[in-house]
Amino acid sequence: MTEAVDPVPRAFLGVEKSASGQRWVSRLDQAGLNRALAIAQLHGLPDLVSRVLAGRGVGVDDAPAFLDPSLRTLMPDPLTLTDCENAARRIADAVAAGVRVAIFGDYDVDGAASSALLYRFLVHFGVTAEIYIPDRIFEGYGPNPAAINQLIDNGAKLIVTVDCGSTSHESLQAARDRGIDVVVIDHHQMGEALPPCHALVNPNREDDLSGQGHLCAAGVVFLVLVATLKVLKEARNPKSHTLDLLGFLDLVALATICDVVPLKGLNRAYVVKGLIAARHMQNAGLAALLRVAGIGGPVTPYHLGFLVGPRINAGGRIGDAALGSRLLTEDDASSADVIARQLDELNRARQSLEAGMLAEAEAEALAEYGDGEGAAVIVTARDNWHPGIVGLLAARLKERFQRPSFAIAFDLSGKGAGSGRSISGFDIGRMVRGAVEAGLLVKGGGHAMAAGLTVERGNLGRLRTFFDEAAAKGVAALVSNRALKIDGALGASGATLDLIDQLETAGPYGSGHPQPLFAMPAHRIADSRPVGTTHVKVTLEAQDGKKLDGIAFRAAETPLGDLLLKGRGMQIHVAGSLSADHWQGSRRVQIRILDAARAP
Repeated sequence: MTEAVDPVPRAFLGVEKSASGQRWVSRLDQAGLNRALAIAQLHGLPDLVSRVLAGRGVGVDDAPAFLDPSLRTLMPDPLTLTDCENAARRIADAVAAGVRVAIFGDYDVDGAASSALLYRFLVHFGVTAEIYIPDRIFEGYGPNPAAINQLIDNGAKLIVTVDCGSTSHESLQAARDRGIDVVVIDHHQMGEALPPCHALVNPNREDDLSGQGHLCAAGVVFLVLVATLKVLKEARNPKSHTLDLLGFLDLVALATICDVVPLKGLNRAYVVKGLIAARHMQNAGLAALLRVAGIGGPVTPYHLGFLVGPRINAGGRIGDAALGSRLLTEDDASSADVIARQLDELNRARQSLEAGMLAEAEAEALAEYGDGEGAAVIVTARDNWHPGIVGLLAARLKERFQRPSFAIAFDLSGKGAGSGRSISGFDIGRMVRGAVEAGLLVKGGGHAMAAGLTVERGNLGRLRTFFDEAAAKGVAALVSNRALKIDGALGASGATLDLIDQLETAGPYGSGHPQPLFAMPAHRIADSRPVGTTHVKVTLEAQDGKKLDGIAFRAAETPLGDLLLKGRGMQIHVAGSLSADHWQGSRRVQIRILDAARAP
């Protein structure tokens, strides 16, 4: 007689509802445990590394290649991307003719890195290139006719848009009307209608079958440049054999991490090889920003995503949008230091602005939605918000309420610039495009996890209703099944630097390849205190007396923060990720606390 299988996994450590309202479950079912054991035995890997690999869908035979991702094996033929050959040949023609090329980029990290990547490629061949990054507030996202005409007036004979342009029909028509070709290299979702351009390389266009839709724009640009370099080599361009494209992978890794695209397939190789390039500090601008951020130890995905990225983005949010691309194309160390310090100062100002706006956004959300349990989508809006900060507000609201969230800044004319962030499993970009088709938005678009929109004040109420109806069923299902997946249990004595080094062999971690999460059962809160304005620092003590420091970022005034701060002396279960904290030349282990629950 076959034993019945319980479809609902047992709660890890018996935690049915944690401080943050989640049920803890093991990431591995019995089949996963069997796969982890096979990986460990066949390849001689440590048990926890094998569990991490198995828990992220890595097959037994695939483990060695996953641990050492190779561009040679993971990079597709670039020409499998629709229109890539047309794009490569047009760029190569511009190089051969020595004409002026204009690069139109986006104002975020991916846009800055993509622009810098293409710029450095062109400059190597002696091409005069100009980067244009639009002002987020006055010009908005993507090409606009005025900017296109300005670039042509400046002498551009070819315009290449990066990280934008897929839906810029009017602006690209302006270039066509003046006899100037435009090549679009993008990754954003788009509909069937193609803009009037010479070539559009976007793995998310509906007729692209390359399977590379997970790439960020810089990842797509790199593939186009591989194809372009091949064309130039075939044409016997004398400089084609002196270009080291792999040396540009630090820019691709930076964009891949900061754009939060899934770290799978080619993206994983981009980041692994790009981190090696970044550690060589060959890009003067990136090196300057790493110094300004006070990064100790070798460059990691955390450094790029949480220290470098926000500083580059600060220029586009509240300052000069072109600072990021200017920094990443700078070769003079002293000039790079000046720009890096400017970005650092802008980032401090951004943090101050964000704190005040977030307090208002959370107050509005609480007044409008209460604890959020009855809402499918959180939508907040104000007249006095800085439009460059709304994306950060949306991200914070999403974290707090665990719902897709939007923040909208209205100007004096009654037009609102908004940004949204989603929870895993709900496609917010598709919902926004639906609102455009319904006539509720002036414009809007994005991808599954993030979107931007422009809305008239008079349509705000109807937009809220549309979002709520569009998301109600899907979000309710996702929220009701919220679970924190645990990779294993550890005591404080087991949290060692050796373990961290072992786990790093299965990294880098990020979107689509999550950081390993471990539960620490029944540890006493020996000490807890606020750090800064939003963080909580704790010291945990195991039953054998071993202690471990931990930090819960942005936990102040949340149920998790309340439990940690008010629970001194209490026995709790803690869930979090381990990291090596570099301090004054030494490494020590700490746990980043993501959740906790009272121990029975």
